[in-house]
Amino acid sequence: MIDIKMVSFAMPNMFNKNDEYMTPFSAWDNIKQFIPRDKVIWEAFKGSGESCTHLQKLGFDVVSTDEDFFTCAHGECIVTNPPFSKKKEVLQRLKELDKPFILIMPVSTLSTQYIKKYFKDQLQIIIPKKRIQFHGTPNAINIKGCHFDCFYFCYKINLKEDITWLD
Repeated sequence: MIDIKMVSFAMPNMFNKNDEYMTPFSAWDNIKQFIPRDKVIWEAFKGSGESCTHLQKLGFDVVSTDEDFFTCAHGECIVTNPPFSKKKEVLQRLKELDKPFILIMPVSTLSTQYIKKYFKDQLQIIIPKKRIQFHGTPNAINIKGCHFDCFYFCYKINLKEDITWLD
């Protein structure tokens, strides 16, 4: 396991302040049964590092670095909360990598042309039982609670159902 320290995004000028919201422990705890335990997990957008720590606490072997996601590749499966302002670019890169992944992204992503272009009929969805409440870094725009819904978008995870509702 790697030593996780409090760090900012590796590419600070690439993301905007709306991207600096971290994944709570509950978001990964709620889907721990779906995350592959036999694979090294790449937390590609670790933000403050909390997400890596959360996944490690849940018993996963996690790799995370400060390298540019768009130019490197680690692990066998990607489990992350990517910067929403770069969803299109992230999905394009994931298509190139062709690794299994679980991404937290806004529900509205389902209706984009680019998700259809890259992953039509290849994604499975996990729907959380309630809205994920991300928490911001000191640089994040101050908001009170998340005002939109997110799903877990899964690729090559081989879930039993194409749509899984969490109870």
